[in-house]
Amino acid sequence: MSRIIKQTVTFKASPHEVYEALMDSSKHADFSGGAAEISREVGGEFMAYDGYIAGKNIELVPDRKIVQSWRAVDWEEGYFSTVTFELTALAEGTRLEFAQVDVPDGTEDEFTQGWIDNYWEPMKRFLEK
Repeated sequence: MSRIIKQTVTFKASPHEVYEALMDSSKHADFSGGAAEISREVGGEFMAYDGYIAGKNIELVPDRKIVQSWRAVDWEEGYFSTVTFELTALAEGTRLEFAQVDVPDGTEDEFTQGWIDNYWEPMKRFLEK
């Protein structure tokens, strides 16, 4: 089993705006530049980045927490990791605490950088414009 990827990011946006960027298909597509279809129901499926990532919602607490079963298309068939996004309101915006467990061994560095390059940086640009 791989190590846990943990990251903390602060956005100059409300928890609601951060939650919506992650969970609204249109907003997700806007910041990512790739097609996204995201169910807003527990047990519902999602797809993002033109189908490169997919999974299911495990837990949804609007504006506070998202837990998803998550996989990249090039992973071994049926292999999923678990991602958790926890949102906390701050005076200057929102702190997002992120964790991903069970990425395939040897891909930890790739996915650690991938979250920064493909999520946090484009989300900051999208939310703070």
